[in-house]
Amino acid sequence: MNRQRKNAPALTGTSGDNGAALLCMRPVGLEMIKQAKPDEKQPFVSHLQELRQRIVVCLATVGIAFLVTYYFRERVNVFLLLPFTKVMPAGSSFIFTGVTEAFITYFKIWIITAAALSSPVIMYQVWMFVSPGLYEKEKRYVYPLIIWGSLFFAGGVLFCYHVVMPNLYRFFVGFGSDLIVPMPDLKEYVSLTLKLLVVFGCIFEIPLVAYFFARAGIVRHQFLATKRRYAILAAFIISAVITPPDIISQMLLALPLWGLYELSVIIARFFGKKEPIDEGA
Repeated sequence: MNRQRKNAPALTGTSGDNGAALLCMRPVGLEMIKQAKPDEKQPFVSHLQELRQRIVVCLATVGIAFLVTYYFRERVNVFLLLPFTKVMPAGSSFIFTGVTEAFITYFKIWIITAAALSSPVIMYQVWMFVSPGLYEKEKRYVYPLIIWGSLFFAGGVLFCYHVVMPNLYRFFVGFGSDLIVPMPDLKEYVSLTLKLLVVFGCIFEIPLVAYFFARAGIVRHQFLATKRRYAILAAFIISAVITPPDIISQMLLALPLWGLYELSVIIARFFGKKEPIDEGA
């Protein structure tokens, strides 16, 4: 009994020490939990900070490009108005009916030009933000996509500027006479011209999209060939919706769409994912 009594304080002391140790460990555990929570939120916060920095870089680049565009504003304005001024008859000129209409229209031209000039920097910033989350196999397709996508878009814009718009505006001006002198509204002309440039730039991306879809095995040239008649119908419907209501402008958009679709079929045939060969056959 005495031995048990002697040992009892030791056991009590041990349990007391354990309780004290547990009490000492509780603040440490709570501190570890408090430290773990910010660590879990840190990646998200760092992504937001990186996104903010890259957005600031993009906006600063657009601002600098806008200053350059404003310095050469006369050349930029003449370049955009040139397709119509070439076919404009004597005594005709652009007009604006609102007090601020001319300034707002020109400002729209300048800001779009600045964004186009800043597009390489913007695409680079987007790529640097997205690339850490991509696999190496996915990264290999990005650079060709950016390069060829830019070239195809520029090709569509140049085709529209040098081929489509001169013929289109010449057709419209042909309705003028001695009694009816064409006096186009500046705002409507700029809106139509910018829309045509963007539309033709986008539709020239069709072969590039077909190439990557074919390489990934999403579409095959047999499928595209069998859907040809629907594609032709869709081309004329799209051209009727986008372009002004005349047959000339619709044909100038529908025929390139049809040609690009046929080019997509050829690209899918030669560059598409090959079908596995059945060895048992």
